[in-house]
Amino acid sequence: MRALLISDIHANLEALEAVLAAAPAHDVVWNLGDVVGYGANPNEVIDETRRLGSVFVRGNHDRVCSGLAGIEEFNPVAQRAARWTECVLTGEHREWLRHMAVGPIAPDGPFVRCVHGSPSDEDEYVLTVRDAWPALDATDARITFFGHTHIQGGFATNGDEWFRLAPQYAMHRNGHGGSHKEAEEFEFEIHEGARYLLNPGSVGQPRDGDWRAAFALYDDAQRTMTWYRVPYDVQEAQERILQAGLPDRLAARLRDGR
Repeated sequence: MRALLISDIHANLEALEAVLAAAPAHDVVWNLGDVVGYGANPNEVIDETRRLGSVFVRGNHDRVCSGLAGIEEFNPVAQRAARWTECVLTGEHREWLRHMAVGPIAPDGPFVRCVHGSPSDEDEYVLTVRDAWPALDATDARITFFGHTHIQGGFATNGDEWFRLAPQYAMHRNGHGGSHKEAEEFEFEIHEGARYLLNPGSVGQPRDGDWRAAFALYDDAQRTMTWYRVPYDVQEAQERILQAGLPDRLAARLRDGR
């Protein structure tokens, strides 16, 4: 079984279309949440993601933008985007967001879980090894796929030691930063006996210094996780944000990858 993992699209239609065009053959799609928020095409992105399958986990922006929670937890920029999104969502899409599953969910038996933040708290940011320890302690799954941080990579433990994982793309291995103009992939072997927290990265608003849209493929037969980065039409996404009257910061950060 090959699962395409996408997360944190944030209403960025251009990035989502680039990911789907570049995605390798897969059997299912697992969506780790935050379909909307920040970007200018929430309705179109919801339509596209609903066509991909039925495995979804609710994100905090999905919850707030559909009116299930207040915006007080958000910073002023996120609050403006959430208000705008709630106003432009169709009634059908708002209801769909309200009925998204709350993680953790088990899409493929007892050994795999999908969450947005962490297994114990859908709003928790798992950013460090210190964060990863209680998150893995909260589940008995061998592999937990998570999003929320917008940072591609993850964490692993063999029971004695803890490791931070990050894809090593060619331009990084060669010691060059570059402008990230090409698509790249990095395959990681999943070891028997280890436990993992794995993040496919953000499709629509990466925050790891690489502006390219991020996603991943999990292959249970080959025991691999392959991370991908693909370029997309950032200028078009930025123009849509500005034309919608959303904060300039949301457009600028797409090029920065921060």
